[in-house]
Amino acid sequence: MPARGVFVTGTDTGVGKTVASAVLVRAWGADYWKPVQTGLIEERGDTPTVAELAGLPQERLHPPRHAFAPPLSPHAAAAGTPIALDDFALPASPRPIVVEGAGGALVPLNGGDLTIDLIARLGLPAVLVAADRLGAINHALLTLEALARRSLPVLGVILTGGPFADNAEAIARHGRARILARLPWAERLDAEVIATWAGQVPGPELLGG
Repeated sequence: MPARGVFVTGTDTGVGKTVASAVLVRAWGADYWKPVQTGLIEERGDTPTVAELAGLPQERLHPPRHAFAPPLSPHAAAAGTPIALDDFALPASPRPIVVEGAGGALVPLNGGDLTIDLIARLGLPAVLVAADRLGAINHALLTLEALARRSLPVLGVILTGGPFADNAEAIARHGRARILARLPWAERLDAEVIATWAGQVPGPELLGG
């Protein structure tokens, strides 16, 4: 069976997962879903950002299952609201779905489950996003190793910013991972820039469909 989409995770928070998600959505004509959104006290959330950057109509956006105001990891932002793996099911759609996680793969969802457990539950290959800077090799390889230890497939890696030294080559070689895209720093970030970057990403046939 072809993959129904991908789960975008990061080496850290603030590495460009939302921008990378918008690029993949635009490149693949995909839907977008952020299962858990935090930080709404400071920002409008990633769903409207991706919609604007990728030019998505409402029918290709799926609302978060959980949304919280504090800019914290899900387990802390929930402030007593229960989050369970059983809360999550992949939305029905005739198109691929780009799912964006909160923070990195080992961020806690609750007292026992991590984001990596949600990746496993949804059954999607991961796309790892890393900021192309000093430390990226170690952070990327640690995350790739964590995914491999659970036998979770990785579609590839997206590097943002940079380029820095030989990060891309080292991550590809030691992590045995495909570099899907390198998204440079941009003075402006809008739908036109996202469309340009989307043209450099392998097509949806990469998902097996």
